[in-house]
Amino acid sequence: MATDFDIVLFGATGFTGGLVAEYLARRPDHGARWAIAGRSAAKLAAVGAALGVDVPALVVDGTDEAALRALCGRTRVVISTVGPYQLHGSALIAACAATGTSYVDLCGEPAWMRRMIDAHHDEARRSGARIVFSCGFDSIPFDLGVLTVQEAAQARFGTPVPRVKARVRRMRGGFSGGTAASLKATLAAAARQPSLLGLLTDPFALCPGHAGPHQPTGLIPEYDTTLAAWVAPFIMAPINTKNVHRSNFLLGQPWGDLVYDEMVVTGLGDLGKTAAEALAKLNPFAGDKGPKPGEGPSKEERDAGHFDILFAGLMPDGTRIDAVVTGDTDPGYGCTSKMLAESALCLIHDVAGAGGIWTPGALMGAALRERLRAHAGMTFTAA
Repeated sequence: MATDFDIVLFGATGFTGGLVAEYLARRPDHGARWAIAGRSAAKLAAVGAALGVDVPALVVDGTDEAALRALCGRTRVVISTVGPYQLHGSALIAACAATGTSYVDLCGEPAWMRRMIDAHHDEARRSGARIVFSCGFDSIPFDLGVLTVQEAAQARFGTPVPRVKARVRRMRGGFSGGTAASLKATLAAAARQPSLLGLLTDPFALCPGHAGPHQPTGLIPEYDTTLAAWVAPFIMAPINTKNVHRSNFLLGQPWGDLVYDEMVVTGLGDLGKTAAEALAKLNPFAGDKGPKPGEGPSKEERDAGHFDILFAGLMPDGTRIDAVVTGDTDPGYGCTSKMLAESALCLIHDVAGAGGIWTPGALMGAALRERLRAHAGMTFTAA
């Protein structure tokens, strides 16, 4: 079906949405017809003026189901940066699933994601809509990191590794205001509906009908004998681990009964232990000091950010194979905006895939990894 656009960026007037718009405007060789969308004509006009490009602007109310369907009818892919998604995103998912329009977002809200899977996965399969959550720092580096180490294991050993440890070795940069708002909305929903706690703590919550092996909790500091270093809980692990297990589930369990966890490396000896214990007590989203939705760091601060994540794959006899994923800008803003834009471009240019609600790794896999290597300042290596 012919459409007016390849990509519509919904939420372009927000902070992260603005970064995605800037990325698309500064990379004119991406080969996609794109537009921006949001509720305010004046704010959309300001975005276009700031970019210095003539980009079509579509005024759409995110609560107007008919308007959202009309929007979907005009584009091949919708990029949504309008979170928290559990508050603002359900109607757009329903519209995409009904119209066969593909979709990518930055969601790290597992209870809402499971609700959308239950409600719309089958319809998206029928319509051909490829709906992909978590196309930012949560959870692309982790989803594709596990894919990379498993490919290396298959090549070296002829079989996947049953145990993967993801260890954040270095990370500079903050979490977005949208991430903080999403976490607070999730906690508020759990307080109103305590039954959600079971889903939030289940590593296989995004794999309906599947129960895998016992997984490490990652909730307390520990001495990691594989790295000979102390490690601490990683705040994004509860969503990333669910997405990794869903990738394995959607692909037909090629990695078997995978045991997987994510933690932050704090160092060696007593200093490493002290740092791990301090990090375990830290809540970066506590209080009101962090960024609000729509706020974020300066370009200089974003450019100074980076991350480095080790994926240690272990065979039953202790044989080890590693993969490393790095990013060259702030993970929560700079790298995330690039990953989100390239995910949409990957759906347009590189992968066909059946409809349904996917993870980045299961649907786009190696094709997305190559895009991120080529355009987004990320590296994926295995040894």
